[in-house]
Amino acid sequence: MASIQCEIEGQIAFITISNPGKLNAINMEMWNTLAQHFLELNQNPELRCIILRGANNNFAAGADVQEFATVRNTLADGMRYHNQTIAATLKAINECMHPVIAAIEGVCVGGGLEIAISCDIRIASPTSRFGIPINKLGFPLAPKELQSLLTMVGKAAASEILLEGRILNAIEAKQKGLVQRLSDDVPTEALETAKRIAQGAPLAARLNKKFIRRLSFVPERLNDEEQLEAFSFLETQDYQEGVLGFLAKKIPIFNGT
Repeated sequence: MASIQCEIEGQIAFITISNPGKLNAINMEMWNTLAQHFLELNQNPELRCIILRGANNNFAAGADVQEFATVRNTLADGMRYHNQTIAATLKAINECMHPVIAAIEGVCVGGGLEIAISCDIRIASPTSRFGIPINKLGFPLAPKELQSLLTMVGKAAASEILLEGRILNAIEAKQKGLVQRLSDDVPTEALETAKRIAQGAPLAARLNKKFIRRLSFVPERLNDEEQLEAFSFLETQDYQEGVLGFLAKKIPIFNGT
């Protein structure tokens, strides 16, 4: 059963993404629950660190494509889904006052990778895999989500990740700046990292996190016309072909319309 689990052990919180049988793909309810957990943990001054992880040796395989037909099948629904639901979740993680560690094993793609890059520290297994292969589904990365990727890896790497849609191994992901550290024992390394953070001054950690975020970039707001253009893919045949091809496990044939 799909769920987002939250446990607190002393000064460290553990949030687990779980969707058995779907590589922890994230549905609408899970996006909302994940945001709610981070908003609640943000109000807990006793915490020092949060570890975000996936169940069953995978981090997350992105959004649950099976529900696209109901949650983002029109231009209006698609804009709400990305600009409100997903954006709110990534914002809650990014702006949480506590340092957040992504403990990454297995698959970390699409929305799962977006969640990971919203964290402060990413520790990954050498066998983990990364990417945002949504070009194969017939759609681009939403502007607010693209801004986070650009800030993390820069124009060159972001272009390669999105235009090629290739799945990267852990070594290449580290080279491109998607992760900071590789470990053969991710849970232990993540916990030891969290303990080191917890031993430091919490107010200093919170201020460091806040001003690292503040000084990293000043996003340029898109005008209304650009917003509509960014989501115009929702009304294309290629988008329908990509999603239906994914669900049917067939290679889509895109014609540019």
